[in-house]
Amino acid sequence: MSDIPAWIAIPAAIFLVAGGLITLIGSIGLLRFEDFKSRIHAPTLGNTFGAMFTLLASILVSFHLADRVFFHEILIVVFLFLTSPVTAMLLMRSYILRLERIGK
Repeated sequence: MSDIPAWIAIPAAIFLVAGGLITLIGSIGLLRFEDFKSRIHAPTLGNTFGAMFTLLASILVSFHLADRVFFHEILIVVFLFLTSPVTAMLLMRSYILRLERIGK
């Protein structure tokens, strides 16, 4: 296994720590917020941006080790950015329709 130079290791470590912290903050928001609308917002952002930073770290390291960016990591980023907000929007719409149905 080759050594990773500091100019790649330091940004990768920062991206990993940032991704973990953002995901943790989103998870804490899921536990602390009271209503459904607030609860769906925090994990959606935490999941999307936390995974993005983690994948950025992975892209940096894999680019150095294999001298190319792996296509599947870029696909994961695109898939997360497309599906996570859409899922949150669909859950919100079903919540609003349910509230309208019961008359609130």
